[in-house]
Amino acid sequence: MALVNLETYYSFPNIDSSNNVFRYSPGSQQRQWVDIRIPERSYGLIDIAETIKISMKRNGHNGESTKISANTNTLKSVMEISNDFIVDFRVPRSIASILGFAERIYKEGLHESQNVVNILSINSILMNVGIIGGSYVNGKTQSTIYSFFPNVSPRYKIVENLRNLVYLPVILDKISKIETFVTDQNGKQLNLHGENLTIRYHLRES
Repeated sequence: MALVNLETYYSFPNIDSSNNVFRYSPGSQQRQWVDIRIPERSYGLIDIAETIKISMKRNGHNGESTKISANTNTLKSVMEISNDFIVDFRVPRSIASILGFAERIYKEGLHESQNVVNILSINSILMNVGIIGGSYVNGKTQSTIYSFFPNVSPRYKIVENLRNLVYLPVILDKISKIETFVTDQNGKQLNLHGENLTIRYHLRES
């Protein structure tokens, strides 16, 4: 059995309920903390910055008081805070890990993240089929028929057409159903976020 082609959208969320909180305090004599909960989806750094800016404006605050951008030389993020605003990355489920910042409070000024931006948590996408064998991932037997990394940006369509088919043995004498599941390089099942996944296999006699 071999994978012939697959089509879906790069919709795997890099922000979900585990890392979607941005806490800040607007400039005032009496501090008041405000939490922005970024909706689950796949974001680029520019998208994150724009979402925070829009959310601040909806809260009645100056969206330009916290600007987030990328340092393309160091692969880190830069946060410019003004108007006496404060950002608190110590909050549970903080977005700090995505932006590369340490979990502490940041006051007015220009700050570069301590770590590189962690926008892409996926290094490889694995297509797994329950009925095949003969596949190994990191030295362990696994039902992976194909692995790849998307050649498109988040929210764009992924199209993989295989020219040189790689056939793996089917471990069943009789096939009643074929179960396919998609995981990352660590075996964690990917959230397709409601998008369709179209796949085509080819079976042949050995």
